[in-house]
Amino acid sequence: MSHDVPASRGQHRCLPPLLALPVTLALIACGGSDGNAPAPAPEPAAQNATAQLALLETTDLHYYARSYNYYSDKEDKTVGLERTARLIHKARADFPNNLLVDNGDTVQGTVLGTYEAQVAPLPATQQLSMYKAMATLKYDAGVLGNHEFNFGLPYLSQILGGGLDVEGVDPKIGSKDKGPGFPIVTANVTSLKSGKPLVDPYVILERKLAATQADGKAVTLPIRIGVIGITTPGILNWDKDKLEGKISTQDGRDTAARYVPEVRAKGADLVFVLLHGGMDASGYFANMDNPGYYITKEVPGIDGIVMGHEHNIFPDRGASPAYKFEGADNVRGTVNGVPAVMASSWGKGLGVINYALQWDAAARKWSVDTARTEVQVRMTESKDAAGKSVYVDSDPAVVAAVQELHDKTRSYVASPIGTSDFRLSSMFADVGNVGALQIVNQAQQEYVARYVQASLPQYAGLPVLSVTAPFKTGFSGSGDFTDVAAGTMTVSAAADLYLYDNNTIHAVKVTGAQIKLWLENAANRFNQIDPNKAEDQWLINDSKTGVQPGSSFPGYNFDVFTSRDISYEIDVTQAKYNVNDPSKGGERIKNLRYKGLPMDNAQQFIVATNNYRANSSAPFILGTGKAFDIVWASPDANREVVLNYVKAQKNITRAANGSTSSWRFARVATAGKVLFKSGKNELALARAAGLAHVSLDREDDTGVNGGNGSYSIYRIALDQ
Repeated sequence: MSHDVPASRGQHRCLPPLLALPVTLALIACGGSDGNAPAPAPEPAAQNATAQLALLETTDLHYYARSYNYYSDKEDKTVGLERTARLIHKARADFPNNLLVDNGDTVQGTVLGTYEAQVAPLPATQQLSMYKAMATLKYDAGVLGNHEFNFGLPYLSQILGGGLDVEGVDPKIGSKDKGPGFPIVTANVTSLKSGKPLVDPYVILERKLAATQADGKAVTLPIRIGVIGITTPGILNWDKDKLEGKISTQDGRDTAARYVPEVRAKGADLVFVLLHGGMDASGYFANMDNPGYYITKEVPGIDGIVMGHEHNIFPDRGASPAYKFEGADNVRGTVNGVPAVMASSWGKGLGVINYALQWDAAARKWSVDTARTEVQVRMTESKDAAGKSVYVDSDPAVVAAVQELHDKTRSYVASPIGTSDFRLSSMFADVGNVGALQIVNQAQQEYVARYVQASLPQYAGLPVLSVTAPFKTGFSGSGDFTDVAAGTMTVSAAADLYLYDNNTIHAVKVTGAQIKLWLENAANRFNQIDPNKAEDQWLINDSKTGVQPGSSFPGYNFDVFTSRDISYEIDVTQAKYNVNDPSKGGERIKNLRYKGLPMDNAQQFIVATNNYRANSSAPFILGTGKAFDIVWASPDANREVVLNYVKAQKNITRAANGSTSSWRFARVATAGKVLFKSGKNELALARAAGLAHVSLDREDDTGVNGGNGSYSIYRIALDQ
């Protein structure tokens, strides 16, 4: 399939050689000294030849430029491009012919990104600091991730160097010399204004490879590499308020099928897909966010796919790989025979696909020797002989590139906003501690209630409730918990309490019956417990802290109320509720009451939540094809609402802001132990929160259910 592409889109392009190109894989210039005459091409080999080409991938950096935790104001060696950079330098030394790509979700995720986008907005005359850091590494190409859209299209256009032809954007704001410095390609996002791809759908990079002829002579040979970008169609749900009526998205598999033949027809020797998405092999459906399995299975002509979005590792040669379905070969590093890689997140790893290439002198074309192509993920962390974590060193160039922003951000997050008499932590949120949740619900509830009374008189008689979830529950490691110390609360505390700076307040109108469904969905956080089973059972349905990957339910979807007006129990002995076919599942929510009386299914409520939940979660909560009745889409960020609430309260106390839990587990005696993982040796925190039914089972989870020593194992007595 082919279609006409304007000269500015989709055709191969050349970049100034100093922008993004490793020295060992040089650009063939587009023009000579007059800017028009082509540069002389290298002399083709008279014989067949061989070469290697390493495709290097970073993904889901989420603005972790530095190895630093701005919430705790401490170094964090587990994350950061400053350490991934060392892996990149080492890989380039190992593989002289190389191509470096970034797989999206790059400009949002830490307070660094928030500072430049919202706190002290970046002038159009300056380059994004993350791109300054990446410029030291000379990237070749990248793709837009879903989080690139979080700060809106005008900001995205500016940091990309201007020029987006889309409603609500002045394309003149921004300049190419202040953009990323490497081509950003995404084929499945279309501007409704222009009817064309929002950015170039692909790029064909012209490079020179150091190769070896059959007689052993070293030669330089040309190669043309096509790079197609695909992102998550879910951006239209997650950032609906910023994107609706401005862009459309297309299916990832179908987009790949459309463009791979076109890129081949334009002379690409190799074709790579940068997929900001992962793999779900449970069944194809249109516009799925993780179509990697089906792209590799159903779209011919792809030489490699780099993936992300799911923050996992592929190939994973450990004991419990994230992807274990048929077609995912963790030994060879292929998916349906296609070399594939996913390099974790936050700068923890570098994906490497090292191709063995063969040059056919007669046909003047390259082919891949699949049997000799190697795939791996190199991590910044390793273990020494004693089992202690060892990290690669920092790269001073990356550190220097963001030093100014780093210093400004530290000062910003250290500014005080109030005080607290208790530790606000999410470490035991899964078992009832609301210490890091109630303050968020209170802020959201007050904010929405005030607006309803002032501006929505038709709903003024409805009760206003609020839900929130423990966004940080240990998935990315033992430090991945909300944890605000008692004492002075700063801006960083608000950022820790509400992780997602791009979430905005939304209010939805629901019935009592829909609240029940909402809570049934949230209860999928738990595995089904058999009370008669003598063996240990894991409580949490989570791939890192409870069960093996494949069916896990993220903590950020575990919505809870923290109001004295609402009460309910969660019966984990029951099967998960099936919203689309209740006859196939159980009911876990018991004794749901409002103000002490059984919940009236017909009673109406206003619930304060966020834009992601309001716009995209209804099919999972209410059923396929259903949507929430959104009565207000506020432009204000949930995080800012929490920050302002703390400022207004001044003094946060456990009694007033951290002790009202609306739920408990239904009591049941179990023959065996019911276990879960959380922060190391933190039983005192559980006790301080009143969780007397929680006890420490093992201080260290090494070797237990895939554990690596990052967590402690706790036991919960469900009969108390």
